Amino acid sequence: MKAAVIHGAGKITCDNVEDPTIQNQDDIILKVTATAICGSDLHIYSGGIPQPRPMVLGHEFMGIVEETGKGVTKLKRGDRVVVPFPIACGHCFFCEHHLPVHCENSNPENYGPEGGLATEKGGALFGYTDLYGGYDGGQAQYVRVPYANFGPRVVPNNLTDEQVLFLTDIFPTGYTGVDWGELKGGETVAIYGSGPVGLMAAKSAWLHNAARVVVVDTLQYRLDKAQETTGCDIILWEDGPKGVVEQIRAMTGGRGADLCIDAVGFEPDRSLIDKLKATVNFEKGSVKVLEACMSAVRRGGTVSVLGVYPTIYDNFPIGQFFDKGIVLKGGQAPAQKYIDLLLSYVEENRVKLDDIITHRLPLTEIAHAYDIFQNKQDGCVKVVLDPWR
Repeated sequence: MKAAVIHGAGKITCDNVEDPTIQNQDDIILKVTATAICGSDLHIYSGGIPQPRPMVLGHEFMGIVEETGKGVTKLKRGDRVVVPFPIACGHCFFCEHHLPVHCENSNPENYGPEGGLATEKGGALFGYTDLYGGYDGGQAQYVRVPYANFGPRVVPNNLTDEQVLFLTDIFPTGYTGVDWGELKGGETVAIYGSGPVGLMAAKSAWLHNAARVVVVDTLQYRLDKAQETTGCDIILWEDGPKGVVEQIRAMTGGRGADLCIDAVGFEPDRSLIDKLKATVNFEKGSVKVLEACMSAVRRGGTVSVLGVYPTIYDNFPIGQFFDKGIVLKGGQAPAQKYIDLLLSYVEENRVKLDDIITHRLPLTEIAHAYDIFQNKQDGCVKVVLDPWR
């Protein structure tokens, strides 16, 4: 079969690899009909999160059930399903507490209670390095899906692939960041980053009856897409974080946003000075977006961290966190917790997801797709791939 295989930082190719096979009784083999590149895939592509051996990437995918293991009771051959990105058993302590990303059984080699270290990760993710289970991902013609009685959801035939594909990750992720804010209605939500997750967070803020949604980014074309697809206010980050914070405070009577969302993570646009500082401190990337959120949020407000941060960072503003009484939440989204609700929103036309797509490409053009997404070329915001073109 054809599959997108990472061969080190900056090198991904469409290779011919062996078809996946059933390994456990509750596995299915899925014929992938649509898949997408996620912003977190770029951390592997850039080398920020290393993957030493070749591996099939991709955790945003859907398709048609081709084969089922003997223990699969909830799906049958021919079912059309969308698959949440965490690989979770469904019956351990964390799965039963609606925390599938912390599944105790899906990542036995690297799972641990400490967290945040190279050998202490949570549950497995599709196509997301050996640290997260080493499972091949769905940027391929076929993929093995473990624990198929818990993860995949059958989707209605009247909805297209593109209408439901983002239920895999970015819509549940954006929704999670807003839900953590416990909005009552009438709040101001500020979102740093107008990539796919930031756009889904903006859509989710309206679903939670926010009064005002503000999206911040360093690139005007991405802000234009945000305004077009979500109806938000926009701020161009051009004078540094202080100018953005001042604008957000001016919009909120001087208080700051009720909820700030970091949808960027550890690899923002950075100056040479920022890069040198990270090198001196033995840090990966930067926490400057998180620091900006801590300043822009009001006292007693919430900061949701959806962007990836893989390591420790010096000079974290704990004094500001304490003095302002900020609620800080972060992590991978518990997609299985929200997916049924979010599918109902799509069915009821309460939200539109496919309007953020800017590029539709065959899987054979995977290297070009990653290049334009990573380097923000050709107006790229979201790439959807067809494995069969």
